[in-house]
Parts: sequence; structure tokens; C-alpha cells
Amino acid sequence: MTHTFITTAATDGLFAPVHPRAVGPSEAMMRLRRRFPPRPVPVDWPGTRRSREEIGWWIRQRPGPASTLRAVARGADRLLEWLEGFPGDNWQSRWGASGAQAYSAEGWRVGRVPPVFKAQLTEREKNDLSCGIRALICADVLRPDVRWIVTRKWPGLLDALEWRDLEGITELKARAATRTDLRPAAIAEALGKIAMILACKGGGIIDITVGDCVELAEARDQARGPRNGTNKSLFYLLLHSMGIFPEDAPTTVRVFGRARGQLSVEQLVDRYNLACRPIRDLLVDYLRERQPQLDYTSLTQLSLILCKLFWADLEAHHPGIDSLHLEPAIAAAWKSRMRTKVRRIRLADGTTSEVRSPRLSASEDMARVRAFYYDIAQWAVDDPARWAPWAAPCPISDAEANFTKEVRRRKARMDQRTRERLPILPRLVEAVVAEHKLATARLEAARATAPGASFRIGEETWHRPRLPHAHAVWADDPQGARRNLETEESNAFWTWAAVEVLRHTGIRIEELLELSHHGIIQYRLPTTGELVPLLQITPSKSDEERLLLVTPELADALSQVVSRVRDSAGAVPSVPAYDTHEKVWLPPMPWLFQYARGGENRRMTPGGMRRMLRRALNGLGLTGSDRTPLAWTPHDFRRIFVTDAVANGLPPHIAQIICGHKDISTTMGYKAIYPAEAIEAHRAFVARRRALCPSEEYRTPTSDEWDEFLGHFERRKLSVGTCGRAFGTSCVHEHACVRCSMLRPDPAQRSRLEEIRDNLTARIVEAEREGWLGEIEGLRISLAGAHDKLSQLDAEGARRRQTVDLGMPTFRQIAAGTSTAEGP
Repeated sequence: MTHTFITTAATDGLFAPVHPRAVGPSEAMMRLRRRFPPRPVPVDWPGTRRSREEIGWWIRQRPGPASTLRAVARGADRLLEWLEGFPGDNWQSRWGASGAQAYSAEGWRVGRVPPVFKAQLTEREKNDLSCGIRALICADVLRPDVRWIVTRKWPGLLDALEWRDLEGITELKARAATRTDLRPAAIAEALGKIAMILACKGGGIIDITVGDCVELAEARDQARGPRNGTNKSLFYLLLHSMGIFPEDAPTTVRVFGRARGQLSVEQLVDRYNLACRPIRDLLVDYLRERQPQLDYTSLTQLSLILCKLFWADLEAHHPGIDSLHLEPAIAAAWKSRMRTKVRRIRLADGTTSEVRSPRLSASEDMARVRAFYYDIAQWAVDDPARWAPWAAPCPISDAEANFTKEVRRRKARMDQRTRERLPILPRLVEAVVAEHKLATARLEAARATAPGASFRIGEETWHRPRLPHAHAVWADDPQGARRNLETEESNAFWTWAAVEVLRHTGIRIEELLELSHHGIIQYRLPTTGELVPLLQITPSKSDEERLLLVTPELADALSQVVSRVRDSAGAVPSVPAYDTHEKVWLPPMPWLFQYARGGENRRMTPGGMRRMLRRALNGLGLTGSDRTPLAWTPHDFRRIFVTDAVANGLPPHIAQIICGHKDISTTMGYKAIYPAEAIEAHRAFVARRRALCPSEEYRTPTSDEWDEFLGHFERRKLSVGTCGRAFGTSCVHEHACVRCSMLRPDPAQRSRLEEIRDNLTARIVEAEREGWLGEIEGLRISLAGAHDKLSQLDAEGARRRQTVDLGMPTFRQIAAGTSTAEGP
């Protein structure tokens, strides 16, 4: 694709916002949907060509009270009479021409019907019409649109459709009855969804396709919102378990859900609605060139920096901009905005306020923009026709893109964070274990208590309410709050399991969630034949697989996790998982960190695990040295693991392998340095240096040698100051101290020095008068020394007068906090 420079006036509509911010599903998702399309509704079938008399006879032959059947037949006949007034060869075509589906199914049930009917229907007439529509659907006279049928509930619809496929529906109900782990209401809801598919598409259970299920799930989300319950996939799981879908069919309908998958480069750029199309095309080409070297997360981040933080910001503040050659004022204004992050918060009165704070990643982001300019300049040499029109001077200097100082600040913040949390890690572990035991005891006591009765946990009295339709175990705490004890016990267990695995392995949160039952392996030592348990860590950030030794504490945690997730057959269920970073669905695997929800097992997500840990750990009341609550993140355990391991003797290069770092400097960046470590390391260095020196240099001195050493310092005291010559050296001036540069004059002896100066001056005058020329030169040297020592005292006095004494602050005034432990 060849770019040419186009000015604003050169092309019509150049800056029109032709790229919408909202983007559709990824190409991979579209291919998946094309492979599993929904069945089209036929325009004609035998049931929709029956006469009114045949339909009425069929309705009256159904099982049920005669009065009810007459009311149903009356409502169906009235609706058919209305449909006869519309064009069409059958009832289905007339139904479509009538516009009846413009009124929701729930509206027909409550009397919101077309104006041709009476404005005010009696309750009997409303019931007749509602039952009549239901009867026509069950009789396969009408097949409504999926989006219409999901707007109301249809209790008992599957039973009314049994005449279509008695064998298939019976098998379906039998499979549903085996799910004793689910609430009866959830089973009924799933069967009702399958009945809706039969009512809209026709045929039997075996005729239902994957596309039919996807269409129903999407229609239900549109009608009731994406968060319309936790059992949205159960109906699909029941059908999938019957083996009616192809072998390559996804194991869960969530594969077709809101997760769009990996977006193309064009979709990544079009999210930001760039006005200048040539620049938009340039960014697309640039990102496509960089795509082979980057993973999807890095590519998404780069598109955000270049498209949103860079060019979209320039277009917002300088409409009509169309060149990468930025004027100095424009570049300076953009860099100023880059260094500031604006966050809008909602105040108590409903208004919003802007909070500005420094953007910590500003230097790194500007470095990527700088690389963008330099890449284009370099590529312009190799392919001038494509890239040369866009080569421009980079508006970012070397100093502005240098984030070394920010890296050091980040290191200091992380070290301080680790030093605050490492001493209280044992308290954290004890609190997590205690909370898990307490939650387990509450759940067991509640299960052993009949509904309506009370039970005691320690000094507290709990009450189990009568909830006949509740599948979970609920209880009222002493304050009267109703709590789901099963959920609390599950959260407490998984919090404990996550803390144990993270603190014993130092793995990342993504690696924690990718642990599978296949990753727990054994290795036989070739020397002793001993079996050693190992934990396999799948490639994550560094794309390197590694094995970790399983300690007894870690083995206990893993064994409890495996025992918890095993199914009735003793196997860990294999479930698919969505990679939130790469935006792809992973094949089914026996993940260790999985849970049951909505009738299916799901792998925990990084966001969900972080929220669970944050709620659990922040609720434990652990505080730092300043008595403020300490916030914990999963990565804190990784830094603590590295710091503790290296401080206790683990070589840094081994810690690097365990952590999966490519560079040992990264590993050492995780390690927090304590003052005690620096002192001990220096003392150890001195000890090693002394060990390498000759032993006679470090022999114990004799009494005479020690007395001579002390006597040297005693003999350094003089009348006018102190001699600074080294031990074991003689006086080079034969004790003419005023002349010696080693003399350190004492300010308290200034008068004596002045007396010596005056005496020397007088002696020089006398020598000149008497003609003692041999003494004059020596006296003048001594006089120059006296003047020099007085000058030293004058300079020292002037320096002392300029110095402001601020006093000596106490430690309480300068200490930022008090650590509970001096070292790790």
C-alpha cells in the first residue's frame, strides 16, 4: 500500500469519522458462527396449513379439563379469525404479515395487544388470548421468532410439546434428573429454553443445532440483559451430553458469548475513531509490520498508545492535523498532556470532578512513540515508496524517552511494599487458615441443623431460616444478615489454596490458574531411585516451561485442591477456558482452579481471583507499621518469595530459573534489600578478604607493641595543636612543628601562635641589627609557617560562622515507620 501526502484541502471527507468506535466480533468468531449457523424457519409445513376446524378439534383432544380446553380453543379461534384478515397462503405467513410480533409475548399475556382487539380486555379474554397463542405454537401452527418468544416465560411448554418427540424429550428429562447438584428451578429453566427452540424451529430434540442454541442465548441476552442469571449454558450442556451435536462442537455456548476473540489490526485501530484516514492507514500498516514480533497483549497495548494516547489526542486538541511533522508548540503541549492522567470521579451530589495525577508510564509510552518515528525512518531507507512520505523528525528527545529514573523509583516502591508485607506474611497465613476453618465449621453446623432452628459457633448464635426453594445453605448471623455459607466456605477455601500455592512457588497469577492435573508429575532420581514430586508450570509470560519442586506444604495444598474438584467418577473434569490476555479459548483441560457455576465447571479468571483475594485478605484487618490496612495483590507473593529465598541462601541464578525470568537482573529487581543484609554482606566481605591475606598481618600485638601504638597518639599532642603524622614514622622537620604541614593547629591556642609569630618577628629584627645573617633565613621560614597556621585558623573560623546549626533531630522525628522485623 503506497502512501502519498494529502493535505486537508486535497480530498473531500478526509477527516470524516468513517470508522465507528464499536467493533464487531473477530474474524475467528465469525468463522465459528458461519460453521454453526441456526436453522432457517421454513415458510410452509403441514401444520400451518390446517383449517380452523382441524386446529380446534386438535386442541379439544388434548388432555386436560374440558372447561380449560374450551377456553383455549376459544382464544385460538379468535386469534385465527383475526389472522384471516391478512394476506398469506398459510397461518405462518399471515402471522408475519399481521405485525403481531411487534407486541412482545409478555404483552399478549397481559393484554397489550393490537388495536383491532378491544381496548379493555377482561381477565378472561386476556387469558383466552394468551392460552390461544400458546396452543397454536404447541400445535405447530405458528413458529414465532426467537427474539419474540424469549420475552416471556412459558411454564410447562416442554410437556406440551412431547407429542412431537416423546422419545427425545423423555431422554432429555432423564438426563436432567441426574443433575442433583442443581436447583429444580435451574433445571426447569434449562428445559424451558430447549422447548423454546422446538417451538420456534420445529422438529425434535435430535434436530436442534449448535446455531439454534447460540441464537436463543443471544436473543435472551438482548431481551433480558447479558447478566440474566447464572444458568445460561445449562440447556446447551444437556443437549451436548445427548451427543446430538457434531464432534467439533464447542463444549459450552459461552464460546459464542461476549468474548469477541482477537481483533484484527484494522479493528484495533478503528476502536479510536481516527478522523484522518491516511494516518489511520499508516498506523494499520505499522502495526501489521510489528504484529509478527508481538503477542496479542503487546499489540493491543501498542495500538492504544499510538492511536489513542498519541494521534487521537492530537486530533482532539488540533482538529485537521494530518502530518507526523509536529510543530514544537504542538509537540510540547502533547508531551505535557502525556505526563498527566485525568480521572473523573462522581461526587456525592451527583456531579463529576476531574482528578489529575502524574502518569507513571509516561516515559515508557513516549519511548514507544519515539520508536514509531524511528522505525518509519529506518523502513523508509529500505522501502522509500511505502514509508518515505511519512518520515518526519521525532518530537521526543533521548532524555524524554529515558525512563531509567522511573524504573529506579518503581524498584524503590516495590522494595518498600515487600519490606512492609514480608514480616506479616506468617500472620496472613494464620488468618487465612483460621478463616477457612471457621467457614467450614459454620457450613457443617448449618447442614446439621434443621431449617428454622439455631446453632452455635463459638460464642455466636446463628439461625437457619426456612427457605424451601433454596438450594444453597443460608443462615442468619448474630446481626441478622443473611449469608450464603456455601459461597463463603468456597471463597475461604480458594483463598487459602491460592495463598499457599503462590507463597510456596512464586508463580504468576496467570500461571496459577493454568495449573492442571497433568502438571503434577513425579521424577525418579537416578542416583537413589527416590520419587520426587514436581509441578509443571506451563509457558506464560516468558514462553518457557519449567518444573518446580513440590514441598510438603505445597503437596498438602495441591492434594486438597484435587480432592475438591474431582467429580463423582474420581476424575478432574476437563473444561475449556478463555485466555483473557490472548483472547482465545483454550481446549478443555483438567484445570485445578475450577468451580461449578450454572450447571457447568468453569476455570477461574485472573480478574475473579484478584477480586476474591482482595475481598478476603483486606477483610482480615492486617495493617502495616503505620496502622493503615495493607492491600495485597497476587504479585506481592512473587516478590516476597524471591526476597525470602535469596536472603536464605538460594543462589540468584537458581531463583531466576524458578521464577522463569530470562535475565537475572529481573530476578534481582524482585528482591528487596534490607539494611541488615548490606551490613552482614560487608562484614562477610571483610572476613573473606582477611582470609586471603597473610596470617602474620593479623597476629595479636604484644604488650610493648600496643604500648608503643598508644604512646604514639599520646605524643601527638603539642602546645599549639596536634601532629598528624602516621604511626611508625619519624618527624621530618626535627620537631620544628610550626614549619610542618602535618600540624593541625588548635583554635584554643591561637594566642600562643600569635605570641610565637611576634617573637619570630622580633628575633628577625634583632638578627638583622646584629648581623646574624645565618639565622635570618631559618627564622623567616618559621615565621611563614606561623602565618600559615594562623591563616588556617582564620579560614576555619569563617567557615564555622557561615554554617547554620540546625540541631540534631531525634529518630522519632525522621523515621517514616517502624518495621516489626529487621530483616527477612
